[in-house]
Formats: sequence, C-alpha cells, structure tokens
Amino acid sequence: MAQKKIIKNGKAGKRSRRITLNPKLARRSFLKLSVAAAAVTGAALAPRLTKTVAAEAAKKEPYPGSKKIKTICTYCSVGCGIIAEVQNGVWVRQEIATDHPVSRGGHCCKGAGAIEMVTSEKRLKTPMKRVGGKWQKISWDQAMDEISAKLLDIRKKDGPDALHFNGSAKVSNEMAYLQRKFAAFWGSNNIDHQARI
Repeated sequence: MAQKKIIKNGKAGKRSRRITLNPKLARRSFLKLSVAAAAVTGAALAPRLTKTVAAEAAKKEPYPGSKKIKTICTYCSVGCGIIAEVQNGVWVRQEIATDHPVSRGGHCCKGAGAIEMVTSEKRLKTPMKRVGGKWQKISWDQAMDEISAKLLDIRKKDGPDALHFNGSAKVSNEMAYLQRKFAAFWGSNNIDHQARI
C-alpha cells in the first residue's frame, strides 16, 4: 500500500505529487522478505551441512601400529579430553573424547588445533634473529647468551619492574606456571595474559 503525499513546490503555487511507502508496511515487508530468504538459504544448505557432519562422524582407520591414548588438553585449566593417536612415539592424529565428563565430546578452537603445536610445518624449531631486515637461524646458545645479556642490562639500568611479561593462550598450564615463576624470581609483578597471541 502506498500513501499519497502532496508537497508544495516553491514555484508559483504549483503542486506535485510524490508517492512514499508507508514506513510500517515497509518494515514489515522487509522482515517478511528476510525470513523467507533465510528459510530458502537454510533449506538449500541443509543437505551440505548434514553431509559434512556425517563425514566427520565417520571413524577413520587407525595408522598401522598406532595406539590411541586418552589424555587431557593442556591449554587451560578446564581439562577437556583428547584421544591422541600415537605412532612410533609421534602424535599423528587426535579425536574428541566423547565420553569425557568435562568436555562431553566438544573442543574449543585451541583444543581442536592442539596437534598443530606439534605437527605444523610452520612451527619454529630453532631460534631466529632478524639481521639486516631478514630472518636467519641462530644456535640456541647464541640466542640464550644474547637474550640474557639484554635482560640483565635492562634490569641493571632500570630495575626489575622495567620488564613486562605477557602470557599466551597457546602455552600449556605448565608453561604459564613457569612464566609466572620466572617473573617472580625476576622480581616483578608485571605479568598479564593476552588470549589472542
């Protein structure tokens, strides 16, 4: 339905007509169209989504000679269950522990990608130093010597509170404990946590 509105023009009393939609009907029509579009989209995507879930639910064949070990995710203090598949001492695959009383068959994004901390090709295995704008590998001894010398220099010049320790969501409970202990032994209470690093 349209509502007719007559607006006066500024020229010699000429009148022109402009048709505008009723705002209430326009909003209602918009909502009806939105619901219809959502229903059509949902109906179109439903088969694809159910196929994905069914494919993920299918059990994968274990690696030859591997063992499944029930363990606990170490990323936070919740303690969700993980079933790690280990072959020749190497973590090769993980599954959700559906019978675990805490996680009840679920994982957060960190727990779902826990194996990536071990198997990812992007994982650093040696210290890297930026020299002349490019990263180069250095030895562990060189890295420890340079870092400890800089830290001791900062502490000598500005005191222990000149340093801030920042935790990460990608470290285990044990690593977080060691970070806190290191800050305490350093003599500083400047320690915090950032979940996005």
